[in-house]
Amino acid sequence: MKEVKVFIEISEYGYSAYMDDTPLDYGCIGEGKTVEETIADFKVCYEEMRKIYAEQGKPFEEVSFAFYFDTKSFLDEYVKVFSLSGLERITGINQTRLAHYIHSERRPSRKTIEAIQRGVDAFVKELTTVRLA
Repeated sequence: MKEVKVFIEISEYGYSAYMDDTPLDYGCIGEGKTVEETIADFKVCYEEMRKIYAEQGKPFEEVSFAFYFDTKSFLDEYVKVFSLSGLERITGINQTRLAHYIHSERRPSRKTIEAIQRGVDAFVKELTTVRLA
């Protein structure tokens, strides 16, 4: 089964999700006030597309999805959970720079995006080893 990239971005009304350019002959989008609502709406769109293809007797290519945040949307979403200080500790990127990315005053370089990703990956890995007694 093919995996399709779905990008999640901040929109005028909350968040939007859309498929990356694919060789598929259909596309799906989702919208919502939260990331969770947006992903759920995207999945509803996918199921509706499958039904339409079935009704029309057209072949429908099943795919799986990998959801990607742009940096601004990721930081905006997770600054609600972690302070900028906490995100600085996790990513190694100072708070001022992170704030610039959140407020669209600057765009991070590919190197900075990769540093943020490495920090998040390491934090997630660390959390998966934690056991509470």
